[in-house]
Amino acid sequence: MSGKDRIEIFPSRMAQTIMKARLKGAQTGRNLLKKKSDALTLRFRQILKKIIETKMLMGEVMREAAFSLAEAKFTAGDFSTTVIQNVNRAQVKIRAKKDNVAGVTLPVFEHYHEGTDSYELTGLARGGEQLAKLKRNYAKAVELLVELASLQLSFGLNVPLLISSQSWMRESEKSSIG
Repeated sequence: MSGKDRIEIFPSRMAQTIMKARLKGAQTGRNLLKKKSDALTLRFRQILKKIIETKMLMGEVMREAAFSLAEAKFTAGDFSTTVIQNVNRAQVKIRAKKDNVAGVTLPVFEHYHEGTDSYELTGLARGGEQLAKLKRNYAKAVELLVELASLQLSFGLNVPLLISSQSWMRESEKSSIG
């Protein structure tokens, strides 16, 4: 330890008491920052684990949704013009909230349904079961997308939302190899 690192004080009992108080304050501050860092690291790891799980599930859900769209179009014909003409406002909306982790506020999104289903009777003549399945599958996909967006925004991850889980896994394997 060089002489530059020392604090010049007059050696007395009062100076010793002041220095002990300063040391105690510095130790308390360090411990508080360590606890905060540990809490944020733990939350970050939980979020990363949940992001990976959600992306894996997202690939399956999007595949099911695309297949149910093909089934519904095959059974009920082209219903896109009917749906587009009847849309007047969104039924699924997103609400932004804040979560507090060790004094750090993290944004959280949650989805909610507003209003009634205006397409309840769509496909009554033919393909009603496939249209109901289509609505359920895409509702699940929207729910997962909102959850994924919320997770990725929590720690400012710069990862595109719509990357399928398979291509994401392939890219991570390539980057770990090369």
